[in-house]
Amino acid sequence: MNRDDTPTERNPTLADVARHAKVSTATVSRCLNSPERVVEKTRTKVLNAVRELGYTPNFNARALAAKRTNTIGAIIPTMENAIFARGLQAFQEELGRNGITLLVASSSYQADTEEEQIRSLVSRGADALFLIGYNRDPKIYDFLRRQGVPAVVAWVFDQDAVVPTVGFDNFTAMKTLAEQVIAMGHRRIATITAAVHDNDRASERLRGIRAAMAEADIPAEQLSILETTYGIDEGGAALEKVLGLPDRPTVVMCGNDVLAVGAIARAKEMGLRIPDDLSVTGFDDIEIAKISSPTLTTVHVPHRRMGKEAATLLIDMVNDKDTNRKILIETSLQIRDSLAPPRD
Repeated sequence: MNRDDTPTERNPTLADVARHAKVSTATVSRCLNSPERVVEKTRTKVLNAVRELGYTPNFNARALAAKRTNTIGAIIPTMENAIFARGLQAFQEELGRNGITLLVASSSYQADTEEEQIRSLVSRGADALFLIGYNRDPKIYDFLRRQGVPAVVAWVFDQDAVVPTVGFDNFTAMKTLAEQVIAMGHRRIATITAAVHDNDRASERLRGIRAAMAEADIPAEQLSILETTYGIDEGGAALEKVLGLPDRPTVVMCGNDVLAVGAIARAKEMGLRIPDDLSVTGFDDIEIAKISSPTLTTVHVPHRRMGKEAATLLIDMVNDKDTNRKILIETSLQIRDSLAPPRD
């Protein structure tokens, strides 16, 4: 040790931090692992010592002792737009409050990629996993059970599912929006959606539109379906195809807000007035929906609440509590300027 009590030419230890802060090693450990149990003055002194010395806890040793890594993995379908960002942010914040690190991967909507990522996160010691949607090979859930790694599924809800869930009813949410669209007088409807194969969120939303049309005695053939990847440009390209249909729709219901904003932008470029010439709706109610011109009629999903509840549930599951809870998050309609009765 040198004169200012700072270790040189080696990694600082817990004992070095304790000496520097003039507290016991037990106090340092308690401050790092359960900071709420340490008075603020002592906690500040210890954390200052940690920063000054550049101390990093030996997480490998801690994980071996506790049989935990204090990491949780999340696999989302895409990082290329804001659909999952708000929920994931709240998820990470709640984990952080509990001293847990988040590892994030993106599957690009590819089932085989997601399976590889699940196995990789488990092999790296993730204590639990956060997954989007139910659609995956049942053998993956069997693998997680054998490994003793709990998982929570979000963005969907099924009371009868065997996997713990924090999510919303995509079918009911989109059906409610479609009922509003139909009540305004629309009967020629188009939807721009993600590919529905292996995507239970997209397939349930499409099923909701079909159900609302059936209940209103609107023939199924009056629904035009265009599948595309998620993106503003993709929404615009799909809108051009919609406008080229022989029996042009009066409303376009998009599978999310990103597609809807792209559709609106392209329609305006083509000289159409929204909603006078064509109504457009979205789904999710992300920030862009409120600043779109016109503002976007959509389904509001409480993403932050969903992310926070999912984190709390996973933490409980890691601690052997509430191993099969299902939490339904309620959605709501946001009727804004992009939806109006058809002119014809």
